[in-house]
Amino acid sequence: MSHVMVVDLGYGDAGKGTVVDWLCASRPVHTVVRFNGGAQAAHNVVLRDGRHHTFAQFGSGTFRPGVGTHLSRHVVVDPLALAAEADHLTAVGVPDALDRLTVDGEALLATPYHRAANRAREIARGADRHGSCGLGVGEAVAYGLAHPDEAPRVADCRRPAVLRRRLTALRDRLTAELGPLDAPPVEDCLPAYAGFADRVAIVERTWLSGALRAGTCVFEGAQGVLLDEWHGFHPYTTWSTTTFANAEALLAEAGLAGSGQRLGVLRVTTTRHGPGPLVTGDPALPFTDSRNPTNPWQGRFRFGHFDAVAHRYALEVAGGVDGLALTHLDLAGPALRICRRYETADRLVPGPPGDLDRQAALTARLLRARPVLDEAPADWPAAVAAELGTPVLLTSHGPTAEDKLPALAGAVSAPR
Repeated sequence: MSHVMVVDLGYGDAGKGTVVDWLCASRPVHTVVRFNGGAQAAHNVVLRDGRHHTFAQFGSGTFRPGVGTHLSRHVVVDPLALAAEADHLTAVGVPDALDRLTVDGEALLATPYHRAANRAREIARGADRHGSCGLGVGEAVAYGLAHPDEAPRVADCRRPAVLRRRLTALRDRLTAELGPLDAPPVEDCLPAYAGFADRVAIVERTWLSGALRAGTCVFEGAQGVLLDEWHGFHPYTTWSTTTFANAEALLAEAGLAGSGQRLGVLRVTTTRHGPGPLVTGDPALPFTDSRNPTNPWQGRFRFGHFDAVAHRYALEVAGGVDGLALTHLDLAGPALRICRRYETADRLVPGPPGDLDRQAALTARLLRARPVLDEAPADWPAAVAAELGTPVLLTSHGPTAEDKLPALAGAVSAPR
């Protein structure tokens, strides 16, 4: 069987959630597998009857009966935020979301101490903020890299003494570095983690192999390739691998390397939530996005013209895709233009992963770059396919599954 991997080829917010929901409506899907990021994800799904949910940790196919969610070890899990998300799903008619959830015990935990430290660091940056979501995901990853044998993990929720020790060490280290944290005492946190362990199926990494053989799985990425920890425009990036790499690794571990279709998602407008390069950004564009409001941590949600230069770069560092899903075509109009080149370059050259000094230098150049804008094409899917050398398999003209149209006959099937 063919699994599907969904990755955003921009700065995030391109519509991965609505595409995943469409995939789960268009074919039988066993499980949506989350393979990076954490509770800072915000994947919006709207049903035809008007129900809406912003998926953060649950897979965006959860509105579809029987579709499970698996949080792989590459996800940073926040049990407190997960409980709140489950409550909202219950309120919009999905009372069994937790029953359909499995979580890899090796996944890192995001805790109130990570969140408090994340916010303290971002506030200290002042005008040089990176645009963090303020939920502690990157802080949890950084702590896990620095203290791999002591970082709190999901499996620790079943071992209260171990979790108490690790939370205490985490709190003490961060307090020593940053001063008092705006977070509750360790003893106040433990009951919530114990309740999480009692309610949710915590599994070993081998569980996924069985799911992949039981039915089609959709791998749902978070954020976007242009925010990738190694290939994004440092320092305005995420502590996460946002390419297909983690999904490919999970398939390979199950003995299913190469069995996944690679689907890239792009908005017809190039957008960015927060600071950092957006070469085609244009405040005069007449767009708003009620699902992505300005907030104290990320800042302003910005709109730009379609940036084929940046998206070609994303395709290259992601290793290519089998096809594209092009979203928000309902916004296409004469005000929206296409950028095929910058004044000083028509290609961004990827560097070796890990060279953050090189990425920072690229960021500095992009912050000075000026786009060359061409008129809006008459046929946006054809123009995007031509510029990126990749077929557009799916177009989206609104927020629901019914607003999606297969762009190539036989490429993908419509909702049941």
